[in-house]
Amino acid sequence: MSAQMTPPVPSASTPGGPGAPGESDRPAVPSRTRRIVASPLFAVFTALVGVIVAFSVINGGEFANADNFRNIGLDVAITLVLAVGITYVIITAGFDLSVGSVLVFSGVVAMKAMGAVGGSGWPTALVGLVAALAAGAAWGAVNGSLVAFARLNPIIVTLGSMGAGLGLSLVVANGQDLVDVPASMISLGNERVLGVPPVALIALLFAAAAGVVLAKTVFGRRTYAIGSSKEAAERAGIPVRRHLVSIYVLSGTAAGLAGWLALARFSTTSISGHSLDALNAATAALLGGASLYGGVGTILGTVIGAFIPVVLANGLVIGNVQSYWQQVVTGVVLVLAVYLDSERRKRSE
Repeated sequence: MSAQMTPPVPSASTPGGPGAPGESDRPAVPSRTRRIVASPLFAVFTALVGVIVAFSVINGGEFANADNFRNIGLDVAITLVLAVGITYVIITAGFDLSVGSVLVFSGVVAMKAMGAVGGSGWPTALVGLVAALAAGAAWGAVNGSLVAFARLNPIIVTLGSMGAGLGLSLVVANGQDLVDVPASMISLGNERVLGVPPVALIALLFAAAAGVVLAKTVFGRRTYAIGSSKEAAERAGIPVRRHLVSIYVLSGTAAGLAGWLALARFSTTSISGHSLDALNAATAALLGGASLYGGVGTILGTVIGAFIPVVLANGLVIGNVQSYWQQVVTGVVLVLAVYLDSERRKRSE
């Protein structure tokens, strides 16, 4: 006789058994709304809206009017261009404190080049643009080479560059601001295209192009990979050192563009007027979700984050708060951004 087969008794380890996790026991997949609300972008955007509403209530029509919002757009343009370059650097787990000084140096070089050519039309202005971009790129190449090949700490390298850039600017300009900006450039800061200053449009186009490159190209994927793990990126065949130099060249070039736009915005080199630019740009990138630990960051987040320090400074000025407090607020917001970055990393781990 054959042995009678007894059906197995479901157990906790048997799929489908009483102890097995069924569909009802699994955690529900977060809805799209919950994911959006939990994202850093939503938090920083909500904070920006809150700051705008607060200053609109406190300062009334002086703050909440079209002319002031255009001024904010002009101020954000300079910060945004710098912040885009710093975002790339921070994603690679680096840092660039020199962008404010490189902005000033590039503006001085552009003014000298335009003065040598002469004239006030667009050909002269374009000569200045090329000179500013070249000066910024050259400075970025020096920073990148010291970081990538000499393996020096990027904070130390760019801190030294910050002082050297400002000093060379004063040497080249003989210690005084240069004011002979071509009329064609000044129009970029005064005219309107669909109600928007051309300087702001140029900054937005630059940010959009940088965002596409970061999100959709091999260059962007390599940038994230290096920030996540340089050793793993090297094992994957990525030329890490050359790529790092390219990143700092990009940051320097962005500072050169910002220097040229600043000439159009202020009609002078304003050598002493950019001491907080690097801090504002870094704050924008960190508020927008970039991580000092590397491998994380988006240009969209940087765009939103760039508005916060600028709106804060604008609202304080209209509220007749002493300019010294602007520096205090900028420092506090930067520390807050670093704290939020640390908390995000802890949650992700």
